[in-house]
This record gives sequence, structure tokens and C-alpha cells, in this order.
Amino acid sequence: MNEKPIRGVHDDRALDAYRKLAYAFDELFRIPGTSFRFGLDAIIGLIPGVGDIAVSTLGGYALLLAFKLRAPASVLARMLMNIGVDTVFGAVPLIGDLFDATWKANTKNRQVLEAWLADPARAERRSKWAIAIFGLLFIALTAASLWLAWWVITTLIAVLRH
Repeated sequence: MNEKPIRGVHDDRALDAYRKLAYAFDELFRIPGTSFRFGLDAIIGLIPGVGDIAVSTLGGYALLLAFKLRAPASVLARMLMNIGVDTVFGAVPLIGDLFDATWKANTKNRQVLEAWLADPARAERRSKWAIAIFGLLFIALTAASLWLAWWVITTLIAVLRH
């Protein structure tokens, strides 16, 4: 389970290619006078649908690479969670592009994958914690949304009865 992954020359090339793509999509440009970086993701994302497809494709490539390297389910799930957050929030017009410029799902996934390659046991533990925290946040937001919907509906019914 916590064994060191076995990599070949082709895996190293694929990992290097992913590093370069993640950099291009998340950190290629720097705003002068600041340390803030953004990539092609934020620019391509301005074209409705195109950016989401491009980033999803790159996210799929990262997952495929991690799977090929035999990353555990917790690492794959954490990478999928990063892609999911990017896809959901990145789909909001304009605001989603700003989100893409700061969330940097490809960079996060590159870091998760490299951390797992360097120290599989530690990365797997951290991924499990991240998934657990994300799950709890998702449950809390869902509960809050349901409560808000219930409150709005009951308030509207009360107003309409009077």
C-alpha cells in the first residue's frame, strides 16, 4: 500500500510533460510588479466552454498519469476533487476565470502527485485528510443550502397566507 512507486523512462517523460503543461496552464504569466502568476487556463477560460474543456482534458491526463504510476485511491480522489472544484467554480462567467487564476488545479495536482512520488505514506495520509475535510465542508454547505431553501419556502408560504 505505501510502497515506493516504480517508474520507467516513459513515466518520467510523461511526468515532465505534465509539469510543463501545469506550469503553462497555471503560472506562465506574471503580473509585473507582483508575485501573482496566472496561466493559459485563465485566458482560455474567457471563451465559454473552450477553457473548461481544455482544463478538464489536462486534469484527465493528470489522473491517467497518476493511475498509470499506481497512485492510491486517496491520491486520485484528491486530484479529482481539485479538478471538480475548478470545474464547478470555474464555470461561473468572469468570476470563474478569476477563480481559475487563483485555484490553480493543475499546480495543486502536480504537487499532490510529486508529494506522493517523494513520500507515498505521507502524501496518502494528507490526501485522506483533505478528502475528509472537503467532505465535511460539502455536507455543511449542503445542509446550509437545504435549511436556506426550507426557510425561504416557509417564509413565502407564510407571506402568501396573509
